[in-house]
Amino acid sequence: MLQRVSCRLGSQELILETGRLARQANGAVYAEYGGSAVLATVCCSDDTIDGLDYVPLQVEYNEKAYAAGKIPGSIFKREGRPKDREILVSRLIDRPLRPLFSKAFKRDIQVVPTVISADQENPPDVVAMVAASAAVTISDIPFDGPVGAVRIAEVAGELVVNPTYEQRAEASLEIVVAGTATGITMVEGGAAEAGEERMVEAVTLAHERIKELCELQQQLAAAAGRGAKLPLPAAPEPLAVHDELWQWALPKMQEACFVKGKFERSNAIKEVAAAALEQFAERIADDERGRAHALLEELETHVVRESILSKQVRTDGRGPDDIRPITCEVDVLPRSHGSALFTRGETQSLALTTLGSEGDELRVLDALETDQDTRKGFMLHYNFPPFSVGETGRLGTGRREVGHGHLAERALEGMIPSKEEFPYTIRLVSEILESNGSSSMASVCGGTLSLLNAGVPIRKSVAGIAMGLVTDGERHVVLSDILGEEDHLGDMDFKVAGTEAGITAFQMDIKVAGVDRAVLQQALEKAKAGRLKILEIMAATINEPRRDVSDHAPKILTTSIPEDKIGALIGTGGANIRAITEQSGADVNVGRDGTITIFARRRQAAEKALQLVEAAVEEPEVGKDYAGTVKRIMDFGAFVEFLPGKEGLLHISKISREHVDSVSDVLEIGQEVRVRLIEIDRLGRSNLANAEAFSSDELPVGRFADSRPALASRRDGGGRPRDGGRRDGGRRDGDWGRERRSDRDRDRGRPPRRGRFPDRDRDRGRSDSGYRRSDG
Repeated sequence: MLQRVSCRLGSQELILETGRLARQANGAVYAEYGGSAVLATVCCSDDTIDGLDYVPLQVEYNEKAYAAGKIPGSIFKREGRPKDREILVSRLIDRPLRPLFSKAFKRDIQVVPTVISADQENPPDVVAMVAASAAVTISDIPFDGPVGAVRIAEVAGELVVNPTYEQRAEASLEIVVAGTATGITMVEGGAAEAGEERMVEAVTLAHERIKELCELQQQLAAAAGRGAKLPLPAAPEPLAVHDELWQWALPKMQEACFVKGKFERSNAIKEVAAAALEQFAERIADDERGRAHALLEELETHVVRESILSKQVRTDGRGPDDIRPITCEVDVLPRSHGSALFTRGETQSLALTTLGSEGDELRVLDALETDQDTRKGFMLHYNFPPFSVGETGRLGTGRREVGHGHLAERALEGMIPSKEEFPYTIRLVSEILESNGSSSMASVCGGTLSLLNAGVPIRKSVAGIAMGLVTDGERHVVLSDILGEEDHLGDMDFKVAGTEAGITAFQMDIKVAGVDRAVLQQALEKAKAGRLKILEIMAATINEPRRDVSDHAPKILTTSIPEDKIGALIGTGGANIRAITEQSGADVNVGRDGTITIFARRRQAAEKALQLVEAAVEEPEVGKDYAGTVKRIMDFGAFVEFLPGKEGLLHISKISREHVDSVSDVLEIGQEVRVRLIEIDRLGRSNLANAEAFSSDELPVGRFADSRPALASRRDGGGRPRDGGRRDGGRRDGDWGRERRSDRDRDRGRPPRRGRFPDRDRDRGRSDSGYRRSDG
């Protein structure tokens, strides 16, 4: 039976509906917010899986292209492997749900939120989070929810609930918060150096709305009336040797848990477990050995947590606020554009920066939020090979790598300079070489060092730290710079990255029901103190960008030209721009606003291209010398390209101080010659002279351009326009000499000779082209 509930959330109404779609799933909820809609389903397997000590949960968030009225861009025209965005949202949904399933259930659980409508205004991800929780809540699967989720953004100084895409683009703070009616369980987001107090305000506002969402889901569950939840398997009887095993192993475990060194400590704990099982081997049945192992793991957890709560002593001997030793190095590799090695205790990140051109930007295709393909000029990729924890395994990029890389990228991207300041595409890779603690925060620190080493003018240095929490409900201790085992055995994993001025990235996962505002405030304050200390250590190694990029990095130069010069630079059919590329070996990109970006593997090529670009749009200056190239040879002279796309006549009389019988005797096509522009005539044609053969005193410039009257549109006696009705004045290249002859005649007071008849012209000493055969 169809059931529907709704509430006002932010600027839109959220509608939850069940009973109409996907009715064979254990639970299915259709959620609608504005024009965005998600169908979330949950199913579980029929059979239990023996020996599981974790929740076998799969979350498969997926976005359908038809939701935004699109056809997928792949060659198969259907949705393919999950995009990074889908993986990230799947993790957002998984993290608050997973702790609320019982490990004792021991069945495969699959949650599938599918975006089936996208209005390109309201983001569907937080809608999917609520829909997924609602689907599990109304199902027969045991669940300690429901979970609510909202996005909070600070726009123009105000905190906004579930902002639109447009508001998100203007936001100075943006976080996604999930939790139960009793507390916050997950936070993820970023900010433009937000203060700790503002972050707490945003989380507090989110929890007020989360309570409303949890109540809404309870209403839907009550209306749907799906009945009782599936039973949990009966808990096994306690081991007969439970108390004896615990007491025998306790003192030995108390010693083993505080051995210095990750592997040394792990081996010591394994030895205690093996000795205990051997000691009680005759009293533990074969089918009870798994429960005995679980008891010893429980004992280890008890020892570690009690030491922290009672003695304020951690497994490596540190106090709650202590940070492990940190070392920083730069210029680690000889050929990379920027490299750094950041080591904190037993966690190590090798961060490599590579600089590229605009063509190396990442194109984000088929995004539901826009009809335009977007581009990313900064990318951070995170790799976590199995050898980093001393194990074997498959190499590749999984959900963990995508999630950790995204968090580190978010922490740094606000400090990346604009394209106008630094026109490179930037790829930063963090190779985790050792791991015992937060490798994502090590990637932030190492990434900052690598960017500075590469010469990237980042606005400020960024550091990150992972915080932890141990609580028994009455006592609590916040831990700085947690170890891997403190993450595993503790109650919170809380990562904070930022500059000395404020927070840039924030991620929190809580395994208990929730934390109150006071605990969150304390964790943020301790994280700030730790972050400032790490920044100080980093600054001692490198605190400003290298003055220039590496010699091995490509060179990018930028300039700008007037928009009306773009056509001249490109040339007919792109001839000019192709010539510049071929001559220099550089790529030249021309923006619509006249911005020119030049990319080359070597500086010399980039500078050569810049010279050619500047020459292509340069206005010819009378009296200036140019490096020209002979393009055509005629009887009366040579046409020389002295600027890209601009030719002038080097008359035979201006080639040399000596008499030249034939132009081809002294010049050849393709020859480079230094020329001086001595005249631009009234038709805009350029006349040149050999600058190496004549001095400035011998070549007066601008004479004809300055003394000649403007061309008048008078008619001759035949009533026909003097220029023959043609835009160029009725003259072709062959008329050049005739014009100059007529100009001279006019200057001497003689009537101009038209030179219209070749036969008569030859009789008067002219060639067929209209130029004098010799000026003597």
